Parts: sequence; C-alpha cells; structure tokens
Amino acid sequence: MGFLSTMMGFCGFGVGISTGLVIGYYFFIYFQPSDVKDPEIRPLVEQDSETLQRMLPEIPLWVKNPDYDRVDWINKFLEYMWPYLDKAICTTAKNIAKPIIDEQIPKYKIDAVEFETLTLGSLPPTFQGMKVYVTNEKELIMEPLIKWAGNPNVTVAVKAFGLKATVQVVDLQVFALPRITLKPLVPSFPCFANIYVSLMEKPHVDFGLKLIGADLMSIPGLYRIVQELIKDQVANMYLWPKTLQVQILDPAKAFKRPVGILHVRVVRAMKLKKKDLLGASDPYVKLKLTEDKLPSKKTTVKHKNLNPEWNEEFDIVVKDPQTQALELHVFDWEQVGKHDKMGMNVFPLKELTPEEPKVMTLELLKNMDLNDAQNEKSRGQLVLELTYKPFKEDEIPKSFDESKTVQKAPENTPDGGGVLVVTVHEGQDVEGKHHTNPYVRILFRGEDKKTKHVKKNRDPRWEEEFTFMLDAPPINDKLHVEVLSSSSRIGLLHPKESLGYIDINLSDVVNNKRINERYHLIDSKNGRIQIELQWRTK
Repeated sequence: MGFLSTMMGFCGFGVGISTGLVIGYYFFIYFQPSDVKDPEIRPLVEQDSETLQRMLPEIPLWVKNPDYDRVDWINKFLEYMWPYLDKAICTTAKNIAKPIIDEQIPKYKIDAVEFETLTLGSLPPTFQGMKVYVTNEKELIMEPLIKWAGNPNVTVAVKAFGLKATVQVVDLQVFALPRITLKPLVPSFPCFANIYVSLMEKPHVDFGLKLIGADLMSIPGLYRIVQELIKDQVANMYLWPKTLQVQILDPAKAFKRPVGILHVRVVRAMKLKKKDLLGASDPYVKLKLTEDKLPSKKTTVKHKNLNPEWNEEFDIVVKDPQTQALELHVFDWEQVGKHDKMGMNVFPLKELTPEEPKVMTLELLKNMDLNDAQNEKSRGQLVLELTYKPFKEDEIPKSFDESKTVQKAPENTPDGGGVLVVTVHEGQDVEGKHHTNPYVRILFRGEDKKTKHVKKNRDPRWEEEFTFMLDAPPINDKLHVEVLSSSSRIGLLHPKESLGYIDINLSDVVNNKRINERYHLIDSKNGRIQIELQWRTK
C-alpha cells in the first residue's frame, strides 16, 4: 500500500507540473495586455517637475552646466580601447602592488597575498563632461566628471598559518569629480612634467565584497560603515587642496632651471676684413647661448675700424653647461639695408672651469661646417674673456613652484636699487587694418626695446625677456608697452601701424615682487597681451 501511494504521488506531481506549464503558456500567449504602448520620447523642457527631479542625477553635466564640454570622443575612444587598457592597467597595478605587499605582509605574519583574478571587466568608465580652466601660468587644469559602473572581478588570496582565505571584489561603482592639473608645460614630449590629481568633492564608491563565497556587504550595517570609511579615507588623502602628484619627467631636464651665470667680456677684434667698398667696416658683436630663446646681446658699433676694442661685459643665464655653447657673430653695421656678416664662432661651455676666468682668441669662420673650404679663408680674430659662475645648491630652485619665485639681482646692482625684468609672453586677437606682423615695443626711462617680428599672426607668441638696471625702486613709474605691426613689403603706404598699447603702473610689481597678468590693449577692439614683471633686489 505504501509503495502504491508513493507511485501515485509521483504521477500526480508530474501531471500537475505538466498541466501547469501548458496552462501558463496558454495564458502568456493569448492573454497579453492590449494597452501596452510604445515609449514616448519627449524633450526635457516638456517634462513635469516631478519627472525632472527623478531624472536630474542622470542628466550629463554638459546639459545642466554650460561651462562643461561634451567629450563623447573620449568615451568612444575608451569603448574601443578598453580591452587593451584593461590588460595594461591590471599588469601595471600588479607590478606596483607586488613590492608593496611583499614589504608589508611580514608585519602581520601573513605568508602570501596573491591576485588570483584581476580584471576591470568589460564596461569602461564614462566622462559625463569636462571643464577646462585657462590661467596665465604654464599649466593646464581639467575637471572631468567620471562615472564608472563596472563589472570588475578582483580576487585576492591570503595565506596565513596554513590556511587560505579568498576575498573577491565585484560590481564596483565609482562617481568622482577630480581636478587634473598638468604642470609645468615644457617643450619635451609629453609636454608636461607632472600630473596633480585632487578630488573636488567626496567620491561615491559602491561595491560587492565576498569572503569565501559569502557576500559581506549583506551584513546589516556593514555596508554603510564600509562606504563611509572609504569616502573619508580617500577624502583625507586627496580632497582639494590636497593632491596626488605623479612625476612624468625629471624636472631638472623637463623644466631647465638656471644653474649659473656666464660672464662674457668682449675685449677686441683683430684683422677684420672690410665689407664696404668705400672705407672701413663698422663692426659689432652679437652673442647668445644655444638652446636659449632670449634675444641676443650686442656690443656697441665701432665705426670705420677693422681692429676695434670694446671691453664690454655681459652676463648670460646658463641652464645646461654640458650641452650649451656660446655663439658669437660679428656683423658690419649698415645704415640702410641688411647688416653684412663678417664671421662667427662657437665655444662650448663644458670646456670652462667654474670660477676660473679664461682668455681666448677665436678665429672667425663663415659657418661651423668643417668641410666648407671657405672656412680656410682668414676673416679675422675675436678676443674674449669667459667666466662661468655656477649657483650654489641653496640658490637653485628645486621644484616648479620654487622656480616661479623671484631671483636675486646680480652683485653689481646699485645699493637700494634692483633689476626690473619684463617678460613678453604672448598676444591674443591683435589685428591691424592693413597688415598683422606684430612685434612689441617697450619704452621705459628713455630706453627703447623691441621683440622679434611675428609674421601674419593674430595670436603671436614672443617669450622674450628684457632687463632694466635701476638705482631706485620704480614706485612712481609706468611701463609703456605697445604692439606694432610693420609691413613685410617695401613701400611707403602704411609701413607701420599701432595695434594697441598699455601703460603699466610699476608700484604693484615693487610691492609684490612678481606679477603675471593679461592686459587689454587700449585702442584695440579685442586685443590682449600677457606681460610678466619681476622686481629683483639683492
């Protein structure tokens, strides 16, 4: 009887399951609701307030805030590159974490900590918008909003006391608003020396944590405690103004800082060959260091003299004595037309002994091509005295921020006075009526200095520095800066025109030691110019 009852029970169970499946399939196919409609797509402006409040957290920042830009191209780039970035990032993370783990585990009597699985999953992070700041310093500041709802699988095995425990991180969600600063910008690839990262607000972090297969985050109260702990710890380390600095290039090489002064005394020239058909030449010397964008320094012109004596002294800032060399060019001054070249030579700074003056006589050449037969022709000689004076260790700025501080004036600066340094960086939206070949003219206490000409450019970049040795602080003086344009064609019609000017009160730079501002040009529609001023004292 018992056996019969068991068999009947199995049969009833099978018949019931079969009948239920058939009836359920019939109802699913033939009794679907008839009032289902296609979803209606409506613009945001037509949504009611309640719907907007519900949708607001998901709306990208570039929609809500006009100063955020769309960066869909970055998201598309990440989508295609994510399988490769995943492997590269995980490999790098393992290489960085391994020595740190090996150093720390002996303190806790742990035998080993190993990554059994490390993958960031198939879903890349997305950029909801990007804000970019423009400053007058050599830096680039970006603030992207990053959201990552990923499916990573990170499994870590911990071995201790002969036991093994496995911890797994899954379903990671991170919402963060970091500030990324690239500085200083340098002319060496990748064109910035450091990356500074800081968080503008506490990040949102959510994840699943499994220990030996059990989800620890399901324990009541533990989820909120862990989430708040992570937020606080990350905020304490990287919440602005605290930053994480990642060095990309060696600052000493990327941002070449001054390491010394080259003192040059141009003594005389001998046996120069005349360039003028009638009478003797009018020689002068131009000198500068290689790899230096500053304008050349010049001696005075010695009229009608083939054996001139100058005895003029110059101080030039040295940034790399191992690679830089002193370039010397002798020209014949002409009142009209181009100045004729009389000869040149180059002397490497690495051949100088620091703090020891060296007097030398250089043969003037046509060029530095050793195979050029014309260099065998005598063009005269140039007598120099060179002294390289390296800075002391405590005088050399160690970082980018220190390099922006004001240097001290040279030893020959008058007591109570100083050196006014004017750096002309760049112009924006400068445009002439007839031509736009801008250059800058600086007038100060009777001295007239000019930058190079930049042809056909409304946004010129000069990066030229000028110095004025003063007996007293220029508290009541003004610096006149004017942007001019000269025609590149020979003609009397519109040879030169003004693109705007500015008069800068120098009392601010005396009080603050350094200012770096972008000024709107007077008599210009939209023109601006960036000028950096420094007041250096002993």
